[in-house]
Amino acid sequence: MTLPAELAARSALSRVCTRCSSSLRKRGSVHNGVFQASRPPQRALSDMGMRRTRVDGPAAAQPWAGQKTNAKRFISDFAQTGVRPPTYTRSDGPSKQVLASNDLFHSFTNSPIPEIRRRAAFIRQYANCPHHDHHPGAGMAPAHVDFECPDCGIPVYCSKEHWADDYEAHLQICDTLREINEDDHDLRSGRVFPEFKYAGEQLEEALVNMSNWDTFLYTRQFNAINNDRSMRQATRLLTYPVTIGSILHELSPYSIKSGGRITPEGLKSFSALRYTLHPPKTGGGPGIKGLRIEAPAVRLFILGARAESSLPRDAWIQLAHLFPYQRIHLIFIGPEAMLNRDDEFPLPPRTATNPFGAIVEDRIWPTMKISTIVDYYHTIHKTGYFYPYDPYFDCFVMFHPGLGHPASSHEWEETLPMLLETKAPIIVTGYTQEDMVRDIDWVHKTAAGEFDVLMEPGENAFRSLRWDLNDLDPQDISAGNWGVWAFRGKRYETTRKEAEQQQ
Repeated sequence: MTLPAELAARSALSRVCTRCSSSLRKRGSVHNGVFQASRPPQRALSDMGMRRTRVDGPAAAQPWAGQKTNAKRFISDFAQTGVRPPTYTRSDGPSKQVLASNDLFHSFTNSPIPEIRRRAAFIRQYANCPHHDHHPGAGMAPAHVDFECPDCGIPVYCSKEHWADDYEAHLQICDTLREINEDDHDLRSGRVFPEFKYAGEQLEEALVNMSNWDTFLYTRQFNAINNDRSMRQATRLLTYPVTIGSILHELSPYSIKSGGRITPEGLKSFSALRYTLHPPKTGGGPGIKGLRIEAPAVRLFILGARAESSLPRDAWIQLAHLFPYQRIHLIFIGPEAMLNRDDEFPLPPRTATNPFGAIVEDRIWPTMKISTIVDYYHTIHKTGYFYPYDPYFDCFVMFHPGLGHPASSHEWEETLPMLLETKAPIIVTGYTQEDMVRDIDWVHKTAAGEFDVLMEPGENAFRSLRWDLNDLDPQDISAGNWGVWAFRGKRYETTRKEAEQQQ
């Protein structure tokens, strides 16, 4: 029998990381020639075994980082195309396996999975051929992709001739595209997914090693994951809670040492949060004499929340297991926080006691509560709904926010000054080196001199090991939470005017 938690994980993974639906809802925002292909990663056919090896230095990790692209990411999970993700229901008998483990490669167009065939149709409708003949001034008008590479099974060029002429360039990502193809078919193959059975509470005497995915899963006592494909599927979901935990945990792989990426200001901010998340033992107990004053819950504001708000709650509970002695309140905020989840959680009416119509899940774990608000953060901030903010108890997180992207930066212009005003840490992730650098440049341009960097930008030790495909540009591939950095509003030290005159 397929476990309910496994079904939830599989359903979430099929739609996780749905991006930029606001622009796609405006059908006029996708035209021929608007989306430009970014430089594909330099990956040879023989480097599959290297994908889990961390490369020091963002430039070395992504040689295409210098290329610019205006294509807003759309990792086709059907949330924006009107097609719902696959629905899985519990049955009394064993689940039917559609594809065997040695039969996962199929062309998108002729796939036995209807959702993937619809995805192929979407790619053909919106993605443009990357051949140089279609570049501006080259003489040929933009054309949609129509030819599927026989090696990766994904529509990548408008014709066989252009595919053959550009074969050397396509070869750089062909193997990775094939991996994406097989992973998508594996997700819908109907097999049992033991990698979605997560570890329970951590033994008090057992420390967590957060050096990398392998040591983390081992010391957290996850079931052994013996193949790369299962590892990719598992990390695609776990990257969200573990990325947060890896920065805030006292055994974080990031430090103030040389190359550790934490700055002196970052040490101050994260030490405050770590003090709260790892409270000293006070001898409390269940009796009257054991009563102790408890600290308020640590609030983690997930801004611009999209698919991460629909992750299986078992995945987010892993964050509670990392901090078992402190209450945590996850607050998902964003206009797309409940996208395609109306049947699961109908939005409550806005009332005097619930002015923003928050959906509150109060019993997912004894020390964790989740609230979801479908609105912009700056709208909520103006009302003082979450005041006061405390650097010891509050932290903001933005997963792939697109701060500097031309299609979404205007949505953050009003929010950024309010975030800096709170003086709380702000953790930001990016799909790629280019995506992260673009966000950093925008913050420098918008709030120059008004913020401190807490964590230097670089590759995330707990990024997703599974590659994602941008359906608006099949040449553009990335990994969820590839990079991470952090900042906060600058703190000023005040001195009395008389003291300055005496000096």
